[in-house]
Amino acid sequence: MNRILLLEDDPILHKTLVKLLTKNGFEVDGAKTGEEALNLSYENLNKYSLYLFDINVPLINGLDLLKELRDSGDKTPAIIISALVDINSITKGFIAGADDYIKKPFDADELIIRIKAKMRSLEKFLTYKDFKIDLEKNIIYRGNDIISMGDTLKKIFITLVKKKDDYVSKDELLSIIENNSDGALRVNIAKLKKKLDIEIDNLRGVGYKII
Repeated sequence: MNRILLLEDDPILHKTLVKLLTKNGFEVDGAKTGEEALNLSYENLNKYSLYLFDINVPLINGLDLLKELRDSGDKTPAIIISALVDINSITKGFIAGADDYIKKPFDADELIIRIKAKMRSLEKFLTYKDFKIDLEKNIIYRGNDIISMGDTLKKIFITLVKKKDDYVSKDELLSIIENNSDGALRVNIAKLKKKLDIEIDNLRGVGYKII
């Protein structure tokens, strides 16, 4: 389920965001007032993957709306998008229960990256080709078979799969292994490729990406 509740009262930005989110594979329910968004959240209880709320909107502002939802026990992840960029406003956003705060004007690609990153963090399972990773039980399956491997290789593989659309920096992967040297990392990447018969690209100065 990749369904987003969007609260944005500016008609041009609202239309632009709906188009952007839909293009990136999300279902979108749009609201232009806080009251409309509140009603949609109650009508579609537990059906949203994420809330994307502006603050300065009619009837109920985005922060009051989010606080009301949190007080009712709604834990749906929420990202605030706002032209209010002072530290006081940002602090209020997080106190109200926001998971992230993006300042307007924002880059469209950055917004999508942050949304996808938040959704990935909530996934219980990851998939890559014929592999399936149970994140809660920390088990890797290939088809119906459990793949046995050491903790280091497992962590590297899971990190690469979590960011399979991007390169993972060398520093991030080095933080996983005990002997955090370039040589040790190359050895572990080679072991992982051989054990799982997979391709991992190394782009010098950027990092590693699973193919």
